[in-house]
Amino acid sequence: MTTPDDHALLRQAIALAAKAREGGDPPFGSLLVAPDGTVLAAEHNTTLTDQDITAHPELKLARWAARELDAATAARTTMYTSCQPCGMCEAVIQQAGLRRVVFALSNEQLLDIRPGSGRPPVPQDGPALLDEVRAVVEGYYR
Repeated sequence: MTTPDDHALLRQAIALAAKAREGGDPPFGSLLVAPDGTVLAAEHNTTLTDQDITAHPELKLARWAARELDAATAARTTMYTSCQPCGMCEAVIQQAGLRRVVFALSNEQLLDIRPGSGRPPVPQDGPALLDEVRAVVEGYYR
């Protein structure tokens, strides 16, 4: 359930999306906000200008949070973003330990208004060599 305060912060994220579009990048923007409503950091998409396919604002903010915030502070933040995070960004947000994401446009809604990428899915084969990889990984996550 979103609140009027959430809507005000989403509007700031949408303004960042407009800034990205004006600069020639895909129209996505995000804010990371403390519990008291203070904007801790803001980013917009720079995938084209940076020539970096991972320069999504959500990913940049999650990386910033993991680097600059202690775990307890990160766990109290909310990310406001113009569009629902993609799978890549969602994984990094989770890894950074952020508490909540509020988005304006869902991925499903985005697909309704944007043409597909035209790229075929990348085949994946596995799992394989389970015993060998288990010996390397097992015991690390304790």
